[in-house]
Amino acid sequence: MYPRLHPERAIIMERNRLSYKVSQFLMFAGPAAFLFCATVIVPFIYGLYLTFTSWDGISRTKPFVGLANYAAAFADTDYWSALGRTVIYSFFSVILINIVAFLLAYLVTSGVKGQNFFRAGFFIPNLIGGIVLGYVWKFVFNRAFVAIADALGGTGTSLLSTPSGAMFCLILVSVWQYAGYMMLIYVAGFMSVSESLKEAAMIDGCTPAQAMWNVTIPLMRSSFVQCIFLSITRCFMVYDVNLSLTKGEPFNSSVMAAMHVYNQAFTYKNYGTGQAQALILFIICAIVGVTQVYIGKKGEVQA
Repeated sequence: MYPRLHPERAIIMERNRLSYKVSQFLMFAGPAAFLFCATVIVPFIYGLYLTFTSWDGISRTKPFVGLANYAAAFADTDYWSALGRTVIYSFFSVILINIVAFLLAYLVTSGVKGQNFFRAGFFIPNLIGGIVLGYVWKFVFNRAFVAIADALGGTGTSLLSTPSGAMFCLILVSVWQYAGYMMLIYVAGFMSVSESLKEAAMIDGCTPAQAMWNVTIPLMRSSFVQCIFLSITRCFMVYDVNLSLTKGEPFNSSVMAAMHVYNQAFTYKNYGTGQAQALILFIICAIVGVTQVYIGKKGEVQA
């Protein structure tokens, strides 16, 4: 007769079996994995398939056209103009979002009275949906600011009525919306820096500003990497605020890349070209984001 295994050893061997691991995965991560595949992976693959067809979104047939949609996407000057505006909008928005978020994080971690209240207050704009946020700020720009300008003897013209003014409004609203969220990441970064390191720098003769620049900021590099990555991806894919605040006006001068892609696919019924342009936008955003993370991670400092 074969010797009987010790119960604990039998349990360990059972847990090392592939079937056991698969069953555990399906039990705990299976529902999330299924939903992720159903809402992200499958639509992405289907969208990739549509880039090779001339489907109009209505007919049952999807004629195969090869790379014609990609050729049309690269030849669409309006798309590249929208992408250029998106780059400009993202550049200024990302810089301002992170500057404001960093300053707010410094304020609410400096021991100011009521700092927990301020943390909650600064984060609230991020909880408001982009559509609602756009309509609220549209009222502010078109009514409130105009009325204030009239009362002060100004022209009383809305900022949204000019191309440069509309771009400024988009940037301002994006900073107001996202700065509070990024602030929380910077708050975690400030709190992760040991006080002993700051005190040692002060003892060595550093001023508070020098301690901030030479000790605190280098140790918060991971926070900067995360915030800049999130800011870039959100700004490149902006649509809801663009729709509700400007609708691409005046004269389509504030149409961002995501709005152009939506119009191409759902308004003009060119699903194949719209999907091709969406894929190009995704690739550009991924390259920029991954490059930024790679460069940022290379210089991280460990405490």
